[in-house]
Amino acid sequence: MQNKKGRYEAAMVLGAVGDALGYNNGQWEFCDDGRQIHEELKNMGGLNSIHVKVPQWLVSDDTVMHLATAEALSKCSKHGSEREQLYREIAMNYKKCMKDMEGRAPGNMCCYSVSLLDPSKQDVRNGCQVPFSKSGGGCGAAMRSMCIGLRYPKKEQLSDLVAVSIESGWMTHNHPTGYLGSLASALFASYAIQDMPLKAWGAELLKVIPEALEYVKSQNNSLDENLQNWDYFSEEWEKYLKLRQLDSGMSDPVFPRHYNVEDRDRFYRELSFSGCGGSSGHDAPMIAYDALLGSGGDWEELCSRAMFHGGDSDSTGTIAGFCFGAMYGFQGVPEINFKDIEYKDRLLKEARNLFALANEKK
Repeated sequence: MQNKKGRYEAAMVLGAVGDALGYNNGQWEFCDDGRQIHEELKNMGGLNSIHVKVPQWLVSDDTVMHLATAEALSKCSKHGSEREQLYREIAMNYKKCMKDMEGRAPGNMCCYSVSLLDPSKQDVRNGCQVPFSKSGGGCGAAMRSMCIGLRYPKKEQLSDLVAVSIESGWMTHNHPTGYLGSLASALFASYAIQDMPLKAWGAELLKVIPEALEYVKSQNNSLDENLQNWDYFSEEWEKYLKLRQLDSGMSDPVFPRHYNVEDRDRFYRELSFSGCGGSSGHDAPMIAYDALLGSGGDWEELCSRAMFHGGDSDSTGTIAGFCFGAMYGFQGVPEINFKDIEYKDRLLKEARNLFALANEKK
């Protein structure tokens, strides 16, 4: 296994690879039939034959916005009274990155919400938050927050991770299902770097939800609407963990005896809010987690489950690829899959910056 710095690098790079593979220039992100995707993959010669590079394998809006988050984190000091400057920087980066969305299929909620942000306002609350939206439960916040877990990977940094993941999520998805997805992805990244057993991640996520609720209450941001819609995220995760017998975080997951491509597509739709597996804040990290649990550290199996399924496959692929890299480095990943990934230099630079920040001595 690579050293921790190498795992930071692999996390940032393989998150982008998972995005590009799941996206396939929009052909697979917007395909609802996993069998078709696997058949097309077979005709390409399989995963080991895919040279992930532009123009065929662009990264989507997921990686562009994830880089925007990471570059803000590495630029700013993130403690105490200086946190507001971080939020301004994140908001500014989200606005800037919208100029790099041609061919990347940005979500409507992200585009609309970013257009409302005005980080130049003296009151950062008014400039870096958007109104509550009943449509704000999508995965657009979850797909771009994993780097927050690299910046705040330690148990004693949990309050920072909670605050920054929620605040960055609020910038586009002011709905608990949306911004709690941001929290989940950031937490899973931190758990991976901490070497927490994978089977414990879901149960530990639920333990953090009360702290997230206290933070939301303390900020009084659309509080009534947020409280009215709070329970769905936790309830869906509780059902999933019970199904996999992971309630305690101590047992190994239980999967169906038959769990092929069609079975997974059906299950992912059942997890979803609207029939598109991975498109919401609760089920994008959930499907990525399910794929990590079922792949046993095998990159090709992970891709089969997280990147090549009917539904929002680039978002689940981004989260799963990132967490795989944070756990295993580049172990077992064909070099052809990652050596020429778009924005590789930027991804590696931010990985090194985040590693340095996370390990700086006070």
